[in-house]
Amino acid sequence: MYSKSDERRLAQIIAMRSCNLPLSEIAHLLTDADSDMSSLLKNHLQNLRAQKGSLDAAIGRTEAAIRKLERINDMEPTDAFEELKKQGLEDFEKTYGAQARMRYGDEVIDETNKRMLSLTKDEWDAKELLEKAIKVQLRLAMSSEDTNSPESQELAKMHEKWIGIHWGSGYSEDEYLAMVREYLNDDRFVKYYDDAAGTGATQFLTDAIDAYHAKC
Repeated sequence: MYSKSDERRLAQIIAMRSCNLPLSEIAHLLTDADSDMSSLLKNHLQNLRAQKGSLDAAIGRTEAAIRKLERINDMEPTDAFEELKKQGLEDFEKTYGAQARMRYGDEVIDETNKRMLSLTKDEWDAKELLEKAIKVQLRLAMSSEDTNSPESQELAKMHEKWIGIHWGSGYSEDEYLAMVREYLNDDRFVKYYDDAAGTGATQFLTDAIDAYHAKC
């Protein structure tokens, strides 16, 4: 009932399905005389290798996180808290450290890290709570659609207080405003605030802080 060409076609379908190619793509390849099946499979292989690299990296990070969590679980509460603080600073260094040190200098960042490590558990928890509250306040301020609204002004106060926890009091208004405006030039900060409060949140935050300081 089936010809040799039918057998060959079925073998090709089975081979491509074993590579997890979708049937729609396989159908296109088999009906398109100009399709280069070998090139397509080579590209597919390249994509799989890239995915494998990302997956291996994700597995490595997860395994490291499990080891750290198990180590923390075996610690006394005070020691576990100190370990969590250190981990938080390590994560910051990995994500923002190089750029922050280039912009503000090693001395400023080292002093900030030292200040963070000296926080008590209550102070640390208050810092974390304030960070979450800023995201909520940002959504409220954006709903007012006015960077001069009471909600926006409160947002500006909360954000500067949060920065003060990290930087202390040794910075000028111009330095603070320059740092905030720099958020717009860094995709990581834009993603952080926009993911928390919606598209345009980073721009709104920056404008609200500018508006607040223009009145001061």
